[in-house]
Amino acid sequence: MANDGQHLARLRDYYARHRVLPSYARIGALVGLNSKASVADLVLRLKAEGFVESTPDRRLKPGKRFFDRPLAESVRTGLPSPAADSSPEGLSIDEYLVAHPSKTVLITVKGDSMIDAGIHPGDVVIIEKRTSANIGDIVVAIIDNEFTLKRLHKERGRIVLKPENKAYPVIRPKGDLEIFGVVVGLFRKYR
Repeated sequence: MANDGQHLARLRDYYARHRVLPSYARIGALVGLNSKASVADLVLRLKAEGFVESTPDRRLKPGKRFFDRPLAESVRTGLPSPAADSSPEGLSIDEYLVAHPSKTVLITVKGDSMIDAGIHPGDVVIIEKRTSANIGDIVVAIIDNEFTLKRLHKERGRIVLKPENKAYPVIRPKGDLEIFGVVVGLFRKYR
């Protein structure tokens, strides 16, 4: 039981490489358990904690908590602070950022018109598809059959799309403006 965290880490790494969970026999070899009973006990404990589940044909699949990642204490960006020894809570990134999976799309950002809002070229924005938005929301809008990512703003009673980079002009639609969705989050991968 003390090694369950390490065993789960190996299963997560295996899943990341193969996009499937291993068989019971392969789990034993992967985590260093020699008996079938030990593997079965491990799987039962992981099921009880919500990390794995069984499919109808008795294969293993990731459970609700399988993709949880440790959420450690906050970290200062200024002066260093003492590290905490508390064990971190888990957080599923998908659960945190995606409230409505059927209405959520990911879009890769091109261009730098939103850089002052912290949205950089190559970032992936999480968009919740909806046809309305609030003033101040960052939206994906459709103007003349073209998509753009801007902040929804109001100017003299009219809706405009405001870039977050002074090098770009405010877009003042003359025709139709359609809201495709609202930005609810973003992520980027550092290389």
